[in-house]
Amino acid sequence: MSRFDVHTKKSAPERSVKLLEQAESVFGFVPNLLGVLAESPAALKAYMNLGQIFDESSFSPVERQVAILAVNRFNACEYCMGAHSVIARMNKVPEQAIDAIRQDVPIEDRRLEALRKFTTKVTAQRGWVSKQHVDEFEEAGFTRAQVLEVILAVSFKTLSNYVNHVAKTPLDQAFHGSEWKAADQNVA
Repeated sequence: MSRFDVHTKKSAPERSVKLLEQAESVFGFVPNLLGVLAESPAALKAYMNLGQIFDESSFSPVERQVAILAVNRFNACEYCMGAHSVIARMNKVPEQAIDAIRQDVPIEDRRLEALRKFTTKVTAQRGWVSKQHVDEFEEAGFTRAQVLEVILAVSFKTLSNYVNHVAKTPLDQAFHGSEWKAADQNVA
């Protein structure tokens, strides 16, 4: 059970209602994460804006989902791993890639594996990656702009991952069947 209210359009603060309506028009429902974020209109707006901005990155839809899943996996976010496993399938991410990220093993596709590996490294090392890590990412065909876009992905998903950790956000019915359990959670 969530530690926070999962707001609906009826219970949300007034400044969050329009944002929840926008989300509903995109998803067909209000995802529980957004219902939780609605408690703070500023946090909800930040998350939605970061998502829209990340969608404008130079990554393909498949690459965006690989980066998102890599952050979710490292941060052990059960809600986001379940939700984005479904979203990744909708964006035609190869099932092997989704399974590999969920299990923390290499992806068969060399380019997607380089993205998974670099995104995980950026997340794990809080941006303190070596020149060698950046060079390896670029050697896989990515650009310097995409180095920065990985950092955008980390920022975007860390916001939702941390919210879900604190709130214990329940997985939406729409994402059932893609549940994921973290092997370990570093709870202080």
